[in-house]
Amino acid sequence: MSRCSQFVARLMTPEIMTFLAVGGVGYIVDVAAFNVLRSLPSLAAADPSIAKLLAVALAMVVTYVGNRALTWRGAPAGDRRREVSLFVLFNLIGLGISIVTLSISHDFLGLTSRLADNISANVVGLALGTAFRYWSYKRFVFATGIEAIDRGRPPYDGLASMHAAGH
Repeated sequence: MSRCSQFVARLMTPEIMTFLAVGGVGYIVDVAAFNVLRSLPSLAAADPSIAKLLAVALAMVVTYVGNRALTWRGAPAGDRRREVSLFVLFNLIGLGISIVTLSISHDFLGLTSRLADNISANVVGLALGTAFRYWSYKRFVFATGIEAIDRGRPPYDGLASMHAAGH
């Protein structure tokens, strides 16, 4: 087995697969909403970052519910207000990543077609944002890993813990 396939095999845990599935649904919501909003007469001539902001807000609701209900459903329930606040904060940072890539492409490079906007915001920006979101959700939002141990709880390792517990 090559190093690349070993690396990929290590990454394909049930937790990551569920996170990616939830993210996939969020991605579809994000891209569809972005394109619908860019097609509206009231937003067609506006800066595409406005459509991106609104699309990400809708996708954020979908992914919070999905990650809480599926990816980290067995994670210890902590302060929900803290959890949602951190989720929103880290999503805003992820949104910032998408907007920076969109702005660089649209405003600085002059690539203003719908295709260019989609590639910069919905391929490059979302890929970078997804990696950041997984790390931040696992580390901070859903109280896994070291943070869980620091609070005197056993670490939660996603769906594997639920299967071991008979769920």
